Amino acid sequence: ERLPMPSRNPLPLSASQEAQVRDIFYDRVRKQCADEIKAFAECALGRTFTVPFACRAPHRVMNGCMKAHATPQEQDAAREEWFAQRQERARARIEKQKRKEEQARFMREWWGLEESERDEARRRAEEDKLRRGERVGGFKSR
Repeated sequence: ERLPMPSRNPLPLSASQEAQVRDIFYDRVRKQCADEIKAFAECALGRTFTVPFACRAPHRVMNGCMKAHATPQEQDAAREEWFAQRQERARARIEKQKRKEEQARFMREWWGLEESERDEARRRAEEDKLRRGERVGGFKSR
């Protein structure tokens, strides 16, 4: 008997990327249980320590709905949605970087400033680092 593959997207993601996938997953589950969540919120509105007693039934319905929809298949769908949005996020990131560079260039032109000496020194240091050989374990590579 073969074990099922845990996910159709086995690519490992960083912690921040997994957090983004988790946010999409939670949003999808909340959308599917919006009516139950709203019913519990209306019950809990204006109450303090009596919420667990007075709103027990709507709370159980809400939790049951969320448990029913929080499945590995839904998590895979959220991951696929995250992968589908990758190109859109990359395009937005590039546009944001372009706007930032244009704004910096405009400010330099407006105030008549030269390119920052610090930026120039940093760029030169990075170029020098690229020219040097790679260091492996603290020693120069051969």
